[in-house]
Amino acid sequence: MQDPSRTTGGRKAFYEPLTADNAAVLLVDHQVGLFTGVVDIDVLTLKHNVVALAKAAKVLTIPTILTATAPDGEWGPTIPELLAARPDLHVLARTTVNPWDEPRFTHAVEALGRRKLIIAGVSTEACLGLTAIRAVGRGYDVYAAIDASGTFSLTKREAGLLRMLQAEVIVTDYATTMVEILKDNASPLANDLYAALDMPFATLVGQVFAANTKHAGDGAKPQGEREPARRA
Repeated sequence: MQDPSRTTGGRKAFYEPLTADNAAVLLVDHQVGLFTGVVDIDVLTLKHNVVALAKAAKVLTIPTILTATAPDGEWGPTIPELLAARPDLHVLARTTVNPWDEPRFTHAVEALGRRKLIIAGVSTEACLGLTAIRAVGRGYDVYAAIDASGTFSLTKREAGLLRMLQAEVIVTDYATTMVEILKDNASPLANDLYAALDMPFATLVGQVFAANTKHAGDGAKPQGEREPARRA
């Protein structure tokens, strides 16, 4: 007999698309002190990715919650790059390891009324993993943005990923969640979104597109396009 949890209907979260109306972003403990111990991803790349996720969420008007563990203590404040990119976000300070044990966080998430949560955190196995697993238990569809998260050893990364997968957290990357929500590259938000994501290849494509558009507007031939040879 087929396990109903393995059917499409039983695993709706895996097939139902993310949208700007059903999703929210949770950024957990991207703090200066924690970043000093991250080894599974280049720290500059991690900063780039979480800032890009936060900026892209703003472009798509996806509600975002930013939380930090005791930011006046040993883990330090939220990284300045993230605060500079999203000065509109209030840092929800807490002392609990799992944000769901802080009533103000729980209330803030519930007040959004969103069923799908895109979560990133430092560290991957605790700040992301424990938050994500608890969210699944509370009935949310959860997407773990792995490349906007980091941790202190490869063993911790692997253990965290395995535990999340066992709990049916959907493991993904930051950019994929945002382009899934964008849905259509003809959207008027597309250029701003790709600028926010700041992916090198997308930046290059945008530059080529802009150059060709300018040439077309000027009535000139795009670079590389030649007039046909004329017969003598």
